[in-house]
Amino acid sequence: MEISLIGLQNAGKTSLVNVVATGGYSEDMIPTVGFNTLKVTKGNATIKLWDLGDQPRFRSMWERYCHAVSAIIYVVDAADHDNINVSRIELHDLLSKPALSDIPLLVLGNKIDKAEALSKEGLTY
Repeated sequence: MEISLIGLQNAGKTSLVNVVATGGYSEDMIPTVGFNTLKVTKGNATIKLWDLGDQPRFRSMWERYCHAVSAIIYVVDAADHDNINVSRIELHDLLSKPALSDIPLLVLGNKIDKAEALSKEGLTY
């Protein structure tokens, strides 16, 4: 199984990958440039996680790294009010790609533990 994690800068994609892989979390993360992959085995299941770069120049490549995966996780920083509309636009752009129409998508609101985070209703598109 392969899963692509995409979303805007600083949404927490790499942190999510690290938590899944190691169970640990670190505040000090280096932004992903291009992409990183990591295979995680839990019991009899192996998942290859694609952590895709999120700078605007890499967004055009998201479709390329998503068309053959089992699922897409679109990570949204629920506490980043300044970029929530940009995130919405990028998500809708991704959803408009015919090559991705049959791939399951999870929209994950991250950083909901922060006081300034939007509610579930506030994240609903």
